[in-house]
Amino acid sequence: ADPKPSIDNPRKFVFPISEGSDEAINHVLSSTNNVMKFYGPEKCEVCIVCYAKGIKALQKNRSFSRRVKSLMTYDVEFIACGNTMRTLKIKKSDLLDGVEVVTAGIVELIERQLRGWIYIRP
Repeated sequence: ADPKPSIDNPRKFVFPISEGSDEAINHVLSSTNNVMKFYGPEKCEVCIVCYAKGIKALQKNRSFSRRVKSLMTYDVEFIACGNTMRTLKIKKSDLLDGVEVVTAGIVELIERQLRGWIYIRP
């Protein structure tokens, strides 16, 4: 589609993770990796918003923590839902370094879409 993705005009994708199964989380991480490989990290911006049971994707010492940290090195943003954290009694210190916390994950998804980000639910 035009305009073609470039450094000045990157494709912008936002993925939600709301399910807590390892399979669901790894599926989103793999899809993110595939998008990054296809476009190249310099021609796309990717954000993953974690809420509900999906918040565990961002907790320290999980089986997928290395994958999350690796994606962060390619500037993939990881966002945690503050409402979920409060409900589940999760502290910011329980999350991987580099995770941003917002008030409401669902609102973050809405606002990104309104700013032109493409919502992807693999």
